[in-house]
Amino acid sequence: MRKFVGVCALFAVVGAAAPMTTLAFADADDASVTGEKLEAMKAEYRRPSEIPSPSDNAYSPERATLGKALFFDPRLSGSGAISCASCHNPALGWSDGLTVGIGHMGSRLTRHSPTIENLAWGGPYFWDGRAESLEEQAKGPLQSPTEMNMSTDAERIVTSIEGYKSAFAGAYPGEPVTIDTIAKAIASFERTVISGKAPFDRWIEGDENAISQAAKRGFALFSDKANCAACHSGWRFTDDGFHDIGIKSQDKGRGAVLEGVPVLQYAFKTPTLRNVALRAPYEHDGSQKTLRDVIDFYDGGYESRPSLSPDIKKLNLTEREKDDLIAFLYTLTGSEPVVLPVLPQSQSYAAK
Repeated sequence: MRKFVGVCALFAVVGAAAPMTTLAFADADDASVTGEKLEAMKAEYRRPSEIPSPSDNAYSPERATLGKALFFDPRLSGSGAISCASCHNPALGWSDGLTVGIGHMGSRLTRHSPTIENLAWGGPYFWDGRAESLEEQAKGPLQSPTEMNMSTDAERIVTSIEGYKSAFAGAYPGEPVTIDTIAKAIASFERTVISGKAPFDRWIEGDENAISQAAKRGFALFSDKANCAACHSGWRFTDDGFHDIGIKSQDKGRGAVLEGVPVLQYAFKTPTLRNVALRAPYEHDGSQKTLRDVIDFYDGGYESRPSLSPDIKKLNLTEREKDDLIAFLYTLTGSEPVVLPVLPQSQSYAAK
């Protein structure tokens, strides 16, 4: 574990998220929270002070720095034209702004590119949860023929670049440069990708002027009538669970990974809502273009079927309530500046 230091801090597990406290405001125009209700909210939403890492890939600055270079390096793709950052762009909330991702040689993928923010606390990974560890997740796109199409060639490319050879020797001494070591380095970097402090965080710390009255009403709706908190819980606003929310699709999601489990048919992982305003479009298939579309969908646009989550139900929200919910969601924006890495070079690679 490493301690939080400064703005770009790293955080650690604080346990499973507790259910949200319902905040009932006596006056719709006076959405202040005081006393016991405010203290209960702080306990549920306070950001953790450390970040976890596995014993077989413990954090070090050298590993994170190496992983960052690999994450942004297009030479790790079969075409030499795309990198992990192509689908996970820091300027777009670590997504790509597209309905579905674009892979090898411009191939159109089948799902929307999810953010990589705050993954150190999540798991399992991908929309369908097929990767149990962040290391496994990092390796998947590299080897996928439809995504980066690199396979074992990544090892040859990396070992042909002198700068990478020395970086791996410093970060993973005694370990050979393999696709697994490359994935470990990328995972180490991904654990440092943490959403920045947002106006919502300043509000729960006691700054009543940090967010608007509409946003405060929106948070009350989020926690109660709109039922968003049933799945979007804890400081990351996700339960890391899988739910069928009624998207009209043939993609069975988690149900294709764990066949024979009725409740997991068409179920997909709950995404974090941190920086959600930066990441349109939405849902696993990118079918919802705006936050308003998302709210309208949950208010009654879903498809009813046996696997539909019991938390999905007609909400009967007013237009003002929808506006208030959106005002609240915008308070979760707190991005950190990202300095792009200088990629390692060597004459041996340039000569190829």
